[in-house]
Amino acid sequence: MNKQQLATKIWESANKMRSKIEASEYKDYILGFIFYKFLSEREENFLKKDGYEEEDLNTVTEDDQDVVDYLQTRIGYFISYDNLFSTWLKMGSDFDVSNVTDALSAFSRLISDNYKRVFDGIFQTLESGISKLGSSSKEQSKAVRDLIYLINNIPMDGQQDYDVLGFIYEYLISNFAANAGKKAGEFYTPHEVSLLMSEIIAEHLKDRKEIKIYDPCSGSGSLLINIGKSVSKYLDGQNNIKYYAQELKQNTYNLTRMNLVMRGILPDNIKVRNGDTLEEDWPDFEDSDPVGTYEPLYVDAVTSNPPYSQNWDPSDKENDPRYADYGVAPKGKADYAFLLHDLYHIKSDGIMTIVLPHGVLFRGGEEGDIRRNLIEKNKIDAIIGLPSNIFFGTGIPTIIMVLKQKRENTDVLIIDASKGFVKEGKNNKLRACDIKRITDTIKNRTTIDKFSRVVSRDEIRSNDYNLNIPRYVDSSEKSESWDIYASMFGGIPNSEINELKEIWKVFPSLKNQLFKASNEQYSSFNTNNLKELVNNNLEVKEFINKYNQSLSGFDTTLKEMLIDNANNLNIAQASTIISDELFNRLKPLALIDPYEAYQDFDNQWIEISTDLEMIQTEGFDCTKVVDPKMVIKKKNNKEDEVQDGLLGHIIPFDIVQENYLKEDKQSLLSKQNRVSEIESSIEEILESLSEDEKQNDYYDEEKNKFDDKLVKVALKNLDLESETKNKLKSYQSLVNEKKTLNKEIKKESESLEINSKEIIENLSDDEVNYMLVKKWIDPLMDLLQKIPMNILNELIKTLENLSKKYEVTFEDIENDINQTEKELISMIDDLVGNEFDMLGLQELKSLLGGNTHE
Repeated sequence: MNKQQLATKIWESANKMRSKIEASEYKDYILGFIFYKFLSEREENFLKKDGYEEEDLNTVTEDDQDVVDYLQTRIGYFISYDNLFSTWLKMGSDFDVSNVTDALSAFSRLISDNYKRVFDGIFQTLESGISKLGSSSKEQSKAVRDLIYLINNIPMDGQQDYDVLGFIYEYLISNFAANAGKKAGEFYTPHEVSLLMSEIIAEHLKDRKEIKIYDPCSGSGSLLINIGKSVSKYLDGQNNIKYYAQELKQNTYNLTRMNLVMRGILPDNIKVRNGDTLEEDWPDFEDSDPVGTYEPLYVDAVTSNPPYSQNWDPSDKENDPRYADYGVAPKGKADYAFLLHDLYHIKSDGIMTIVLPHGVLFRGGEEGDIRRNLIEKNKIDAIIGLPSNIFFGTGIPTIIMVLKQKRENTDVLIIDASKGFVKEGKNNKLRACDIKRITDTIKNRTTIDKFSRVVSRDEIRSNDYNLNIPRYVDSSEKSESWDIYASMFGGIPNSEINELKEIWKVFPSLKNQLFKASNEQYSSFNTNNLKELVNNNLEVKEFINKYNQSLSGFDTTLKEMLIDNANNLNIAQASTIISDELFNRLKPLALIDPYEAYQDFDNQWIEISTDLEMIQTEGFDCTKVVDPKMVIKKKNNKEDEVQDGLLGHIIPFDIVQENYLKEDKQSLLSKQNRVSEIESSIEEILESLSEDEKQNDYYDEEKNKFDDKLVKVALKNLDLESETKNKLKSYQSLVNEKKTLNKEIKKESESLEINSKEIIENLSDDEVNYMLVKKWIDPLMDLLQKIPMNILNELIKTLENLSKKYEVTFEDIENDINQTEKELISMIDDLVGNEFDMLGLQELKSLLGGNTHE
């Protein structure tokens, strides 16, 4: 399984296992055990590299003080053999929950003094919560045993920048957040928002050799980790990023530390605190040596997603250096308190991004004063309006504000990104193209109609420092209008035709072919076949040809980079290089939105990068591996994981079959299609049965099906009506054919699967490369080549709607009404009835405009 499949499997199992335990609590247990597994295997791997054999590990005990001291010095902690995660697994049914509580207690005792800040109390939430996993020791033992067996499949030796462990860890956190309701905001910022903030910061820091980054409301630590990952694309060396974090809640603070340590960040580069950010600010120091360890905190970047509009105590904060130059946030809304805290801690050339509720842009009082001071002191660089309902547990509108200590310009870039998202479940989600569009806009500081605008400080002053986004960027869709003349008399208003002016700039002759003038203000269509006319236009054909030329050789470039150099490729950098080239190729082309192409690339890149990670981690020969396909099946109210066929580790069976076993695959599909046809024919026979026929024994009315045995009996009845007999004979013939086909299908499916396995396992390296082209590159090129046709299809749809809009005039409607009235009056004249009926009909005739007198 790749990391996505493994993460999905673990999440589905964990979600079932948690039963009635709240998702926000259960996450602490499973993530705690994942971290303990990581530390155990890290110690084992360290010892093995240092000369220990597998059979020597049982000598690693507390009794050997030398090995205890050695491990504490080198990795910061000590775990005895009896307490290793692998030892728990070996215990089998002898495992007891007490093994865990004893191990966690021992771990806390045996942390090196120099690593207390990183590891001390890190399992406190897990220790105190184990009792919730069952009402008895036996239940708790089973629950813990199930958990450790579940997470045992997670590899802990990832060699990629974003390894399997890290991916699964964040995947689990995000899914627990999706199920945790309002509590989700305490520990998780959606990955896409985190990535957006990270890319903004990375662009600002890309030329630095060493950096410090800080999150004062760190949650699970994902914001810090994503910044580190984004910045690392531009850094040459390793371990040159220092991570600073502060978190109020103990269990969430533990998540921060676990997440940072598991990403391979050196403990010396992790500076974390558990405390109230607004009340217990840095500088930081150790109580044992406050002078020697004193460290005032000024960093290159701060990022945060603080709790929205939280109550806080502003008493005596006027002289606090964080707020003294700007003002103190009101008691009921700490939003600007967090912002000013972040701003205070960035260096003079630093940058910060912060998520805030939309209200901070326009609320008055103390917040209005702070906003004015921030603008006058030239700290606000950009404001990004996000889509609603993008955070778990809240649907309120939010923004990202970007601030810097020193700026050359005095304007503010305002972006309304509220319309760019995809619906996913109950929440909205930023797409890759949305993130790139925003970051590019900030990088280039561009004004884009209905999306962004660079606003001068004087204009903001004239609006009394109100930064409400709609004041500056109108992203609303134009409402549809109806032309009165065209509605009355027909024709297409030239004003509406000219709304497609960007199209006519590229296809001027197309406009002339499509329309003929009715008068100075109105036109009509020249054709009834808009699609044919558009597609045959010479300028349209040239547009498609020019687009195809722009992509010429792109597939070769992709092959050389991704396939020929798969083992040595820097995966993170490759994504940027490829997307930049794609933009360079497409940006000069009119009408083409390169961000649409970028989204196509990103969709495909998810699969490509996952495969590349496996190739680089496991070696190129993993492309020739076939895995058992495991599925969950329920039997006797018990779910078991069983094998259900095979699948390629990297190379999918369907690509192999399409290229090497096409005739066999076609034969199988033909038989499967025939079975579908037979089932439809049987349905038709069942629907044709009369009520009398349904009363016979051979028909099961409840299940709406035939009894095959009784059908055979019925056909022997000499008195059976010929029509009924024909139906039953047809049914019997179809059933027999279906049985034969199903046997053949089963046999051919098994043969096709075996042959596919043999082909994959015996592919040459060149053949593997060919398969990777078919899997990675061809689908992407197919998507990219559809982009101009998507534009043309949208144009045709717009033209068709324009044609239908004024196709029926009010005059046509009036004529139809008059004709209908005449027909109705004529029908009334044919009616007969009593005296009162006739008087009523005469009055109806009068209302319809007919003559009431003979």
